[in-house]
Amino acid sequence: MYRLFDPQLNGFDAEPIAFSLTTGTVGRSRAETALPNLDAWLRVQALNVTRHGAALRPFRFDEFGTGEASPSGAHIEAANETIAKLRSHLLKISRQMGVSTEIALENPDSDRLRQFLARKDSAQAWVRAVEKIWDFYFELFGQRQTRFGNWLMGADRIALDCYQVIYMGLGVAKSIPAPGPYTYMETGFSPASFRRGIPLSRLEKQINPFPLIQLPYHRLVNPWTLGAILHEVSHALQTDLGMRKALPNAIARRLLKAGIDRSVAKVWTRWHSEIWADLSGLLLGGPEMLGSLMDICARSPKSSLHFRGSDPHPTPYLRIFINAELLRRMGFPKTARRYLRLWQSLYPDPRAGNIPSPMLATFRSACQIVVDTVCFTPYAELGNKTLVRVIGFQPQHQRAIAEAGKRLAAGNDPGIIPERFLIGASRWAMARQLAEPRAITENFYRALAKR
Repeated sequence: MYRLFDPQLNGFDAEPIAFSLTTGTVGRSRAETALPNLDAWLRVQALNVTRHGAALRPFRFDEFGTGEASPSGAHIEAANETIAKLRSHLLKISRQMGVSTEIALENPDSDRLRQFLARKDSAQAWVRAVEKIWDFYFELFGQRQTRFGNWLMGADRIALDCYQVIYMGLGVAKSIPAPGPYTYMETGFSPASFRRGIPLSRLEKQINPFPLIQLPYHRLVNPWTLGAILHEVSHALQTDLGMRKALPNAIARRLLKAGIDRSVAKVWTRWHSEIWADLSGLLLGGPEMLGSLMDICARSPKSSLHFRGSDPHPTPYLRIFINAELLRRMGFPKTARRYLRLWQSLYPDPRAGNIPSPMLATFRSACQIVVDTVCFTPYAELGNKTLVRVIGFQPQHQRAIAEAGKRLAAGNDPGIIPERFLIGASRWAMARQLAEPRAITENFYRALAKR
């Protein structure tokens, strides 16, 4: 038996406590006064878990405001379903812990106390898991009550417009996905998307119930850089349309049939999702989106020409050529050439990086094949239509974007132009210095808020 005594414990009972290393029991020197505070402590532990589970309640539909910027009832309901599923298990654990507490109170021997502590560990782990998910949605929805709520509402409307134009353009009726995409701000990060129906680490590997689009503050404050929305929402659309298997299979098949080396074809196939998002975003937003992409890809030569075989993104230098090829085939060959001249003036020697020689040697033909496969090949998933026909961007649409850009710069209503075109309109106005950046930003979000 060891005797533990600390005379420095001010305010605590410093009476010696007996501790047995062989039995694991803790108690006073007299059995009848073994653990005078055990009952109360055990009951508090059970109460803590029960109250914590009750506090992680479903969200009310009016909890984050009732204005247009507030999260929709469908988004709150979907979050509540995820929370409720985990919370029901937490409440079951809390009931089991209550039973363990009563058993331990009846006879607080070592075995029963160990069982109680194991149950407490399990309950606390579930509390942390549910609280993490609850907190994620609380922060996600709570952003709509801040001064950025209208910005995010505008981003939602752009993303929804992308969904609408594609689903209305399909050659066959498909079940309408719901809820729609939801945007939120995350400072210090790049734009990102989290697709519907996949497990997310931020949700403790629970299934994500609706597409999430993460936008950094620096993009929101500069709306002419929001081509990122069209790119990220295209990732979500590739999943909802069922194109995540059909597309890489088609790319690999056509490249190999054309005699492209298998190792090169493998790299292009790995890039399928990012290429889809780039090209779909260009079709959704028009030529100005290539300029937005150049904002991202234009880095130091060391970075832009750096090839990583396992990277799902095409090498930044090559991404611009891929998108310029689509722009040419969309009916904008002069614009495509202007962008490429600018790009090649920034990076005159592609061999300055580490892009493999076989990639460079076959790039021109492989690029044409891949663009044709992604955008000009019919797929059953698209109702036997091509992506170009589904989205249907035409040269006259660019003229509408330019007119809307003039109106935005002047502070006038841009008219009935689709929400997704307002990104290009703001960029068109910004590039021509038709108004101060702050005015363009304010007019951009004002136009979206009135929709």
